[in-house]
Amino acid sequence: MATTPTRTRRWTRVEYDRLIHLGIFRPGEHLELLGGHLMVREPQGSLHATAVGLVEDVLRGCFGAGWVVRGQMPIALDEESEPEPDVAVVPGTRYDYATAHPSRPVLLVEVAESSLADDRGTKAALYARAGIADYWILNLVDRALEVCRDPVTASVQSSGWRYRDVTVLQPGASVAPLARPEVLIEVAALLPPARSYLR
Repeated sequence: MATTPTRTRRWTRVEYDRLIHLGIFRPGEHLELLGGHLMVREPQGSLHATAVGLVEDVLRGCFGAGWVVRGQMPIALDEESEPEPDVAVVPGTRYDYATAHPSRPVLLVEVAESSLADDRGTKAALYARAGIADYWILNLVDRALEVCRDPVTASVQSSGWRYRDVTVLQPGASVAPLARPEVLIEVAALLPPARSYLR
């Protein structure tokens, strides 16, 4: 008996948005479109939620007027991807995105606990491919901030889409977003207190 290989169907962002509009998904169902694949987002624990809130607070103070700090909202990354990064910074005001999701964030942040491998792999590759110049991974596992810059988007690269420059910063360090180079952010201000990690 002959076997037929398993086939998958890739979705476009337009198709995905149409499914949402039609109410195909259950209320509260956490999905993302990544590279044409519908992915289920992992549920958030309290540590993750606290870290997302801290990042939002710090970035709002850093960027100020003329910028929008969006928490876990869609980004129209490309024709096959509509991720919902934990935090994104985009230019303008909230009114600017009333009819379409932003597509050119100046900074994306993923808060990583159980998702660390995906945030370093799948997400980093998608963000690099889209030319996102400043991508941060707040690594709750190791209590560090991984700053990913200089995306390599040339298809001739044998390793695919990636960031050439990845710097790991510990809580005593500070970093300035590329879009706000004059403002230093303390890594420690982004992390929940160390006692929060005790089980």
